[in-house]
Amino acid sequence: MPANTTASSGKKKKGRRARLIVIVLVLALVAGVGYGTYWSISTVRASFPQTTGSIELDGLSGPVDVKRDSYGIPQIYADTDEDLFRAQGFVQAQDRFYEMDVRRHMTSGRLSEMFGSDQVDTDAFLRTLGWRQVAQEEYDTKLTPETKKNLQAYAAGVNSYLAGREGRDISVEYAALGFVNDYKPEKWTPVDSVAWLKAMAWDLRGNMKSEIDRSLMTSRLSAKQIKDLYPAYPYDRNKTVVEEGAVDETTEKYDPKATGTSGSGSGTGTGTGTASGTGTGVGTGSGTGTGTGTGTGAGTAGDSAAGATQGLQSQLSGISDALDEIPALFGPNGSGIGSNSWVVSGQYTTTKKPLLANDPHLAPQLPSLWYQMGLHCRQVSSTCKYDTAGYTFAGMPGVIIGHNQDIAWGFTNLGADVTDLYLEKVSDEGYLYDGSTKPFKTREETIKVAGGKPKKITVRSTGNGPLVSDRSDELGKVGEKAPVTNAAPDRGDGYGISLKWTALMPGKSMDAVFELNRATDFESFRAAAAHFEVPSQNLIYADTKGHIGYQAPGRIPVRNAGDGTMPAAGWDSRYRWKGFIPQDELPYEYDPERGYIVTANQAVIDKEKYPYLLTEDWSYGARSQRINDLIESKIADGGKISTDDMRTMQMDNSSEIAKLLTPHLLKIDVSDPNVRETQKLLEGWDYTQEPDSAAAAYFNAVWRNVLKLAFGNKLPKELRVKGQCLSVRPADSTGPLDDLNERVRECGQRAKNAAQPDGGDRWYEVVRKMLKDEKNEWWQAPSTRLDKATDTRDELLARALKDARWELTAKLGKDVDSWSWGRLHQLELKNQTLGTSGPGLVQSLLNRGPWNLGGGEAAVNATGWNAAGGYEVIWVPSMRMVVNLNDLDKSRWINLTGASGHAYSAHYTDQTDKWAKGELLDWSFSDEAVEKSTTDKLVLRP
Repeated sequence: MPANTTASSGKKKKGRRARLIVIVLVLALVAGVGYGTYWSISTVRASFPQTTGSIELDGLSGPVDVKRDSYGIPQIYADTDEDLFRAQGFVQAQDRFYEMDVRRHMTSGRLSEMFGSDQVDTDAFLRTLGWRQVAQEEYDTKLTPETKKNLQAYAAGVNSYLAGREGRDISVEYAALGFVNDYKPEKWTPVDSVAWLKAMAWDLRGNMKSEIDRSLMTSRLSAKQIKDLYPAYPYDRNKTVVEEGAVDETTEKYDPKATGTSGSGSGTGTGTGTASGTGTGVGTGSGTGTGTGTGTGAGTAGDSAAGATQGLQSQLSGISDALDEIPALFGPNGSGIGSNSWVVSGQYTTTKKPLLANDPHLAPQLPSLWYQMGLHCRQVSSTCKYDTAGYTFAGMPGVIIGHNQDIAWGFTNLGADVTDLYLEKVSDEGYLYDGSTKPFKTREETIKVAGGKPKKITVRSTGNGPLVSDRSDELGKVGEKAPVTNAAPDRGDGYGISLKWTALMPGKSMDAVFELNRATDFESFRAAAAHFEVPSQNLIYADTKGHIGYQAPGRIPVRNAGDGTMPAAGWDSRYRWKGFIPQDELPYEYDPERGYIVTANQAVIDKEKYPYLLTEDWSYGARSQRINDLIESKIADGGKISTDDMRTMQMDNSSEIAKLLTPHLLKIDVSDPNVRETQKLLEGWDYTQEPDSAAAAYFNAVWRNVLKLAFGNKLPKELRVKGQCLSVRPADSTGPLDDLNERVRECGQRAKNAAQPDGGDRWYEVVRKMLKDEKNEWWQAPSTRLDKATDTRDELLARALKDARWELTAKLGKDVDSWSWGRLHQLELKNQTLGTSGPGLVQSLLNRGPWNLGGGEAAVNATGWNAAGGYEVIWVPSMRMVVNLNDLDKSRWINLTGASGHAYSAHYTDQTDKWAKGELLDWSFSDEAVEKSTTDKLVLRP
């Protein structure tokens, strides 16, 4: 299938294409895909929503207008909050109910009810985490009556849509499911909406993957080598989010009634907290640590998985595999993954008011995770409080990212370390804690299976959290051979592993969504942020009065001992969390003198200036510093930034690692004329990764091969790509590096999108630190049957140049002139569930693509790929927006796919071509602008 590289031209073409797809689908199903059942065109179209005329909707107090533009994006107008959210539920169900239904089954561990026995293990793990139980407790005990009322109205709207409809009338996927089971959608509940916040938090949970990876590395790497692969954050080179402010000592640090677009930062507070230790001691079992402030620093190696033997490696690998089995809602979890947001004060913009940009980087999904929408009270009052628009989650009321009539806000992942894994000494009676055996907290769960018998599981929890090692025979042996100190309990049959995670504690994040939607100034914005406990996000801010700001919210733990980088001793109370960073001591800024704020998953604040440990695993600042540099270069000498400049920055494809490495590659003396031909591609290259760039294709192939030779082939099998086999020295071998007779065949075990080295900006920093050391041990690579061993930097780079040449010859052909980055770096959009696991012909009908993309790993235009696994796009800017606080109607936005979740709708992927080109759509907000852009109007009547 040829790649999509251009946008479609107009509604007529879209209409013809949609009709053609419907006809093809019917023919395919008649031919046998439909299991012998005839599907008519009316079956395929039955689920298309009514978007004009009027519909009676029970429970409304008055008429509600639903105005859709030419892209199917709805704007809802109502007279009460209850009517507004009831209509939101109805409209989202019209376009996206199948997506909503799959999500709620995932969050509650009930995917097997829809898709059968293949999902039982995933359900068992999700039941063990207990997302649904936590959501129920939040709803019952934490949320305000107003939030509950809004959730109830939303659920009522969804159920009004479902009433009287069979599955095939809701979405064509239900018609397909009907061939293999008798599944029928059930009513929506308010807790279904709350539970989605847990899924949102899952892949934004912090450093759990790094915690496991470091432990797995101990089977092959020394403590020093592991430290090499996790270098310190480069505070001296890459700016933190907060530069002029830190924490509050009082709530009077700023004046929300002040005018103007610049002012002083919040100042630096010392807080009253303690800093946790940074002990490591990997591989020795006798770790040391240091602490600052009044806290206690302590190493965790002696009582943790540090220095673990091969037995523990396989158990941690099993946990890693279990994590990977959970649907990747937000993309792979690793360095380089995150989001961009930045805000520029009016003193530096052409509009004389702030401009705010945001583009979260998430796994590509079809339909997109986001659903664009406007929620408008015809008259804002005490009974109808909302006038907001932006990106929503189908299945949840309110707007997640966007703006209202007064303020705009955006999110990026803060990356705070909010998870810890604990080794647990378990027995039939319970678990050991400070010398005593404590009883497990248990619950029984029954997993219903479509077409099969139900499965019962018992979930056991310790004081730290659920025992995740119970979920497989392999995980049940965790810690069987883990080295521990003499003070540790007898290992017996081994240790279990429990998970402590802030998202498993009931909170008020759902309240925060509505509070953000109603906020009118920085004070009310910060008050809302204080309730946004999970996931911990960077919240960026601008308002129509000209102010800009930033707030780090979240429930972030304070540890007694350890730094969260390795599994800790669950039997020792010293490793328990002792509390959370107080909300008023989390970093923020308000109208900083520099006139802009950038958040792109870099370190929030210099740890020397802040008394608490947020994490040891930041993204390393490649994207954030590039954005800082772009802003500073634009405003130098009095320059001004426009809305289109913000869009151009979002599409910046520059590669930091290319700037660093290419000069060294060009100095390599290459004798092979074929390799020399490709080396010449790098001469004069400007390091931008455009889709048509042959130089970008070749450089990224060289980078991938550098990583494989220098690092990847030396990592344990648990971190390498599943099915890729190498001849390696046994883990306990002391023979010469290059002794072929000392090697054994060993195959990787990890999914290719989660393997290491992933090539993110952590690896940029690793290579940067060793680049001048020409004889660093990492440059050594053993010989193969075709290649000599390498001992120096230039020898390894020469081998990578050669290997990349022949890799791309195999992938793209011998003719270098035909090479392009986009041919390697393609995006395919896959319809969830049936688009990935259905019959091949059904997948081809439900999925879309490929698109040839520019950008790349850790670029601002972060079309991510995993260097260990391949070049295909595995995470993307899932949406892009630029908010103009001077004239909200001149704001711009785009979604990855389209408004509709119906595979044959004209709005299924009608934004994707423009998204791929970096184009943005008009974003109407005022009554006049919305009316002008309206193409379909539906009235919901009582």
